[in-house]
Amino acid sequence: MEFTVSTIEPENCPCDLLVLGVPEGEIFSGPVATIDQALGGILQKVVGEERFTGKARTTLFFHTHDRIPPRRVLLVGLGPSSRITTDHLRQAAAIGVNTARGRHLRHIGLPLLDRFPAKEEAQALVEGTILGGYRFRKYKRSDEEGMVEGVELITTPDRREEVNEALRRAAIFASATCFARDLVNEPPNELTPSRLAEVAREVATQKGLRCTIYGPEEMRQMGMGAILAVAQGSSQPPRFIVLEYAPPQAKRTVAIVGKGVTFDSGGLDIKSTEGMETMKMDMAGAAAVIAAMSALPDLALPVRVLGIAPAVENLPSGTATKPGDIVRAMDGHTIEINNTDAEGRMILADALAYAVQQGADEIIDLATLTGSCIIALGPICAGVMGNDQGLLDRLMQAASKAGEKVWQLPLFEEYLEAMKSEIADLRNSGGRYAGAQKGAIFLREFVGGKPWAHLDIAGPAFVEHEEAKGPYWPKGSGTGFGVRTLLEYLTAISEEPQEQDSGKHR
Repeated sequence: MEFTVSTIEPENCPCDLLVLGVPEGEIFSGPVATIDQALGGILQKVVGEERFTGKARTTLFFHTHDRIPPRRVLLVGLGPSSRITTDHLRQAAAIGVNTARGRHLRHIGLPLLDRFPAKEEAQALVEGTILGGYRFRKYKRSDEEGMVEGVELITTPDRREEVNEALRRAAIFASATCFARDLVNEPPNELTPSRLAEVAREVATQKGLRCTIYGPEEMRQMGMGAILAVAQGSSQPPRFIVLEYAPPQAKRTVAIVGKGVTFDSGGLDIKSTEGMETMKMDMAGAAAVIAAMSALPDLALPVRVLGIAPAVENLPSGTATKPGDIVRAMDGHTIEINNTDAEGRMILADALAYAVQQGADEIIDLATLTGSCIIALGPICAGVMGNDQGLLDRLMQAASKAGEKVWQLPLFEEYLEAMKSEIADLRNSGGRYAGAQKGAIFLREFVGGKPWAHLDIAGPAFVEHEEAKGPYWPKGSGTGFGVRTLLEYLTAISEEPQEQDSGKHR
């Protein structure tokens, strides 16, 4: 898909499909009015006949029959004018590219609306186009849909430079998100812990990152008993993946940590058939981390970033961890395993302790950690928790800019009591109530008081339910959730090199 920027009038764009976002109740303003005039008022008649109002995500598609250069026009509703965000533009662009694919149209035109700064609008439109056009077709013999080859962003001459600048950044953000989707969508017989480590090494070679891969013996020497305990039921050996982006001018270090369970059966506390069906996606946190790391050299951000991804399979066997076992984590905490299906927090415990050991100034982890978070927030929103309100606020602001929904959940100290064991320092499961918070507060014990934020992405990491499907979230696919939030966050702190004021943290 090739993007160009032009200052042509929308009604003169020689494209197969011109995509116009329109506010609800304000359809005939801007280019729509001009197009209607060029068509002799036909558009206004069609809008009335089809009762199109501009309600969010509704569409009106029609042919121009060569009366104007655009051969077809698609109106996409943005909803009430006062509530329109850049994510509505992202969705409109995704709807446009999906419409074009379904009709085998090759060239689309996307006018900016001039409702937001040019960079923000252009980034949203480009991201929406790339993400909306994404399909995972590696294992299919044919693709019934067409491919959009060209996208023309239409703007005014005074905004052209800003749009060009945003185009490059948006392509980096969206391509990294698609890379994460590809990893999540790979079947678990192909994407084993070893293969995920190979992918990380390939990324490092291509992008000039430092890469270290630790195997079981090295993990044993470092005292990573929690990761090894989860992995011991599988014939696939675990891998501990570390990517490092270290520009010489960096003055701070951010560790991003992703859960990498390439398949989760639940271990001896085995899941149901339905609960296990999509568990190839239990490495979506690791995928987000590796994909975000792949984008950093292209963005040239002046911050050191450690990308950490512990990768394991969680399977039942004669060597699997048993309920009642006690293991020792890297930082010395002992953990009683009372549920082998609470494995994600185990591998993250060692990964977080490693991030502290490596001198991280702040830590962000992403994990498909709990079904409880899906029950609390649904399949379209991630829960965010942590020990530093300043970090949490900045992360939530980045997520909002990326169009990724997150909601802060509380970490009351009482939750920690549920995670204490009578015979060890901690236990890995504290019962069904407030499960997302209990999982998070367990993780908090391993960050050594460093500013830390935890994103429970169990809901939005994979589109399993119809209610989660959206214009740029195809059903049955990984979403790449968290990649653009991480990149927005790292970009924001890079643009503000002064030390951030933190809230109270433990």
